[in-house]
Amino acid sequence: HNLEMKHLPGADPELVLLSHQYKELERIPLSDMTREEINRLVQELGFYRKETPDAPVPTEFQFAPAKALPTVPAPQAPTTGIKTPLKRDKGEHSDL
Repeated sequence: HNLEMKHLPGADPELVLLSHQYKELERIPLSDMTREEINRLVQELGFYRKETPDAPVPTEFQFAPAKALPTVPAPQAPTTGIKTPLKRDKGEHSDL
């Protein structure tokens, strides 16, 4: 779910992680990885693997992966003592 494969003839395979706004977050080379290692990687990144292409996706995975990437620091709360919640646009997922 939320993962699309595009075969580009002649290009080295890589996993390109995008935010919900289609901004590139990270590129991970896949050339030296086995299929099992790639499957494990996408599961560790929070992607959900459906049993069949038309199977429903559980609610908790609808916007997955919604985990901070290991190479991208997670957002931190302000340390100024202000307790005003951050304003976000509807549908914006800062953790993608």
